[in-house]
Amino acid sequence: MNRRDRLYHQPIIDRPKLLLKNNKKIILWVIVNLEVWDPNIAQPRNILPPPMNLPMLPDLPNWAWHEYGMRVGFWRILKALKERQVHSTLALNATVTDFYPETVEASIKANWEPMGHGYIQRPMHKVDNQFVDIKSAIDKIENFTKEEVIGWESPGLTETDDTLDILSELGIKYTANWPIDDLPLDLKVKSGERMITLPYPIEINDVVMTSVQVHKSDELFARGKLHFDRLYKESEENTKIMAISVHPYLTGVPHRISFFEQLLDYILQHQDVEIMTGKEIYNWYTNQIPIPS
Repeated sequence: MNRRDRLYHQPIIDRPKLLLKNNKKIILWVIVNLEVWDPNIAQPRNILPPPMNLPMLPDLPNWAWHEYGMRVGFWRILKALKERQVHSTLALNATVTDFYPETVEASIKANWEPMGHGYIQRPMHKVDNQFVDIKSAIDKIENFTKEEVIGWESPGLTETDDTLDILSELGIKYTANWPIDDLPLDLKVKSGERMITLPYPIEINDVVMTSVQVHKSDELFARGKLHFDRLYKESEENTKIMAISVHPYLTGVPHRISFFEQLLDYILQHQDVEIMTGKEIYNWYTNQIPIPS
């Protein structure tokens, strides 16, 4: 199946009305991404270019940049979310349970939902055997957390033509790899099982804002507020989902964390916001919308 063949095309103006309980109008979905970077290979992101533009391995400064997030930044993000009683979805490289087990333990204790995010941080195109890699990741996360994994976000949102079918075969029910709508949508998979995509954020995402576009520290708040205000206005017509994706090495640093806190406070001052995890969104959506024929 090519990409378009997996989609049921349905413009947003034609979507069925989705309802929340207690007169709520908009869903807040926060995704915290925890990853393992191998210091001996090229790093997924770079904050410091190499001297004379000649890449050198091991890449200590860029690996250490990410390492700071797992040792320090994560705990700032966890505190911000716990203080506001926001339970997050935890996009998790499975090997985080080996290298940073305390982060996963603290997340599960805070009632976060584990979501698969690869075995280690590398594109699915670089995985030798996707079935083995995905199954190993799901099994490892479930064995550690004692929680069922039904969601998946590939590292870098990468997929080959086979990835979605493998995910479905292995019991994944929703993916964050297809940021194509403001609401969940069904995707076609070979197994015939139900697979939906959730509106994972590309632009309300600290990787894009700070690592790719290199905006000032307050961009998450400024852009997030604008994004939320428009979705909140449109939620008069149909429920919308405000998704925010953060990484500890970016949002968890001292000069950015306060803007994440300010954005959460701004959103949560609206009484008609419902906080959900990816699994809760999946259940909410599939309980109201039948499988397309």
